[in-house]
Amino acid sequence: MFGNRSPATPARRYEYILLLILFLSFGFVFFDRQALSFLAPYIDGDFGLSNTQLGTLSGVLALTWALSGLVFGRLSDRLGTRKPILIAAVVMFSVFSAASGLMTGFVGLLIARALMGVAEGAVLPIAQSLMVEASAEHRRGMNMGLVQGSSAGLLGGILCPLVAVWIAEQHGWRTAFYLTIIPGLLIALWIWRSVRETPPLGRVTATTDRTPAAEKPSLWEVLRHRNVLLCVLAGCCYLTWFIVIITFTPKYLTDVKGFSPGTMSAVMTCFGVAWVVWGFLTPAISDRIGRKTTMIAFTAIAALCPLAVVYVTDPLLLGVIVVLTYTGLGCFTLFMATIPAETVHPAALATALGLVMGVGELSGGFLGPLVAGWASDIWGLQSAMFIAAGGAVLVVLLSFGLRETAPMVLRRRSGAAAATPEPVR
Repeated sequence: MFGNRSPATPARRYEYILLLILFLSFGFVFFDRQALSFLAPYIDGDFGLSNTQLGTLSGVLALTWALSGLVFGRLSDRLGTRKPILIAAVVMFSVFSAASGLMTGFVGLLIARALMGVAEGAVLPIAQSLMVEASAEHRRGMNMGLVQGSSAGLLGGILCPLVAVWIAEQHGWRTAFYLTIIPGLLIALWIWRSVRETPPLGRVTATTDRTPAAEKPSLWEVLRHRNVLLCVLAGCCYLTWFIVIITFTPKYLTDVKGFSPGTMSAVMTCFGVAWVVWGFLTPAISDRIGRKTTMIAFTAIAALCPLAVVYVTDPLLLGVIVVLTYTGLGCFTLFMATIPAETVHPAALATALGLVMGVGELSGGFLGPLVAGWASDIWGLQSAMFIAAGGAVLVVLLSFGLRETAPMVLRRRSGAAAATPEPVR
């Protein structure tokens, strides 16, 4: 029985183990990142944060996250190594997240969040470059969606509001930050013991770029790919949609709609449920119907989500609508990882992923919440939700310019073209 084992079994087993490790790694990145938004009402009682300050705390993490993604994505391609960088990043973001609980004012919290962003920014481009190489072609989109979308939704969107708010209620918001160090250190140990630089059967070629491996593309050459440029622009707009929603919705629900902290937490958990479901389902659908079609359709739905926060008053109905319309996080995997990975040469894989994530975080993640916070202080918190909706609409328009990269779709088109008889002349 054991003698007939398929040679692909070790590769498949490693693919699943790596998927679980990276799922938890990026999931806890977002648990730590999201904790600030859910603990903001408690921190506000000690520090008296304005909307602008809250937006600044979210924005500075996005700024350092962006710069870190650009630097470490490029560095890992240059050095040809990823595992040590990933381990260091996981350890450091856990330490700096816990350090947030030690701060006694806005400036100290700002510094802790900035340092946390430096560590967290390195995780995604490296994790996804490892995942794309270990994934079977027909599971590539789904695997990358689980790593980037569902993991963040489960740990950052569902567990974080429930766990962080409960700990804050029982033991104070500082303790909620302190405890975030434990899972990170355990995951770093698991990465050290189990993750490999190269999958058991070698690297799976995901890209359509056939440039010789010896030629390492420059940053400018990577950006000259139309898909990469469009994904960078989409990242700027989509990060605005996401960061603005997740930063200001908890405060909007408590301050404007008058929801209790418990009701707010329950509604925010619905965001997490949608995040988990659409986080893997959207990329999995794109494996079948194409990346471009999926980006257009699911982003159009996502534009409705922040509008529902403003106009739907019943918390139960709002939760249902959120689950149905918070579809954008699945698209994040497509424009931030899968499409660039299927476009550029493998030697520039982490560079491309870091570029899309970095510029998107720099513009949408950093500037987006600052502008939304400023607009909210002048015109009310509903302004932030309108800004978020506008960001999604712009992504829909950009997506029409994408070139299809899904292997199954390209093969179907190639087969259909070959089967079509030439016209009689």
